[in-house]
Amino acid sequence: MIGLERMAEITAPAASKIVLLVIDGLGGLPHPETGKTELETAHTPNLDALAREGLCGLIDPVSPGVTPGSAPGHLALFGYDPLKYEIGRGVLEALGIDFDLRPEDVAARGNFCTLDGQGRITDRRAGRLSTEENARLCLALAKIKLDRVQLFVMPVKEHRLVAVFRGGGLEPEVADTDPQRLGVPPLEAVALSEPAQRMAGVANSFIAQAREVLRDAHPANMVLLRGFSRIPRLPQFGQVFKLKAAAIAAYPMYRGLAKTVGMTILPTGPTLAEEFDTLAQHYAEYDFFFLHIKPTDTAGEDGDFEGKVKVLEEVDALVPRLMELSPEVLIVTGDHSTPALLKSHSWHPVPFLLRSRWCRSSGVDSFSESACRGGELGRFRGVAVMSLALAHAQRLTKYGA
Repeated sequence: MIGLERMAEITAPAASKIVLLVIDGLGGLPHPETGKTELETAHTPNLDALAREGLCGLIDPVSPGVTPGSAPGHLALFGYDPLKYEIGRGVLEALGIDFDLRPEDVAARGNFCTLDGQGRITDRRAGRLSTEENARLCLALAKIKLDRVQLFVMPVKEHRLVAVFRGGGLEPEVADTDPQRLGVPPLEAVALSEPAQRMAGVANSFIAQAREVLRDAHPANMVLLRGFSRIPRLPQFGQVFKLKAAAIAAYPMYRGLAKTVGMTILPTGPTLAEEFDTLAQHYAEYDFFFLHIKPTDTAGEDGDFEGKVKVLEEVDALVPRLMELSPEVLIVTGDHSTPALLKSHSWHPVPFLLRSRWCRSSGVDSFSESACRGGELGRFRGVAVMSLALAHAQRLTKYGA
């Protein structure tokens, strides 16, 4: 793959517009009763029409067989090789809620969770408790005192929170305390390098005190931490690709990710319709839009097959509003697969379509895992998405003599 440095040499400004519609957790697995995935089950005439007109294929966000987190999955779609560039989840959550993160701060993403009487995790998301209850519990956790470290604990959304540790000598190389499975106790924060020993000790002190603070809370009687990190230095999206880029995302983490690569964050409402409204309202102001759809991933993680189908149908019903804007390039894909049957992210490749006046039709008849498998693009790494977008937007010059 062409690296960002070489890509910056062959990109060129143009009047064309690109829309990247990311349906989080898009890919699925066949339901045992019907043999159809969520996408194959959903009635999606508008997406199917786009697939018939455009290029289709399947993408591996990171690499075949590798289950991606949300950050690497999106980084690949933005053109950043996730095997080279890494961003910790804690930083993304902090930036996503507009916390004034300092270069020396260490941030960790947290989940409120539920423990049974033996201290084992029974629900990693504490029933997806309300954001209002989350905020109340964060106020209590923020009162925890740590040795020579300033602590900030803030709600993000539903069960998600962010903890920021500010003080000298803190390094972020600390293992997650979230085992990401049920029936086991939370893990101890373990330093992954000698300089991170102090941060691991601070994290364990916070966790021990949090257990006492939350002892009588239900269902959120404990907190899990992961993604210890500090602000990275990344090449900026607009400078590399010669694009004025904007992000539309209802969930904070994805706003944080877009902010890290230099996109402008457009305020939007929580519904899908409001996100599409925001796109239309600002369409004249930018030439690249990242439009993020979260509820598909949420339904997949909850094992709600029919719920994921309904979200896909809701997205499809909004597609005509997007097409009225006539973007020169429209891409529809996901950052990873989240099959409802697995209730988690998975390693399965993700359907991809690109519509442009300059593309050759793939000859597929619908937008689905099975149909995209037969598309012209075949199966490719997600990091190639931006070069395809730029080429079809006529924003790439010739490579080499």
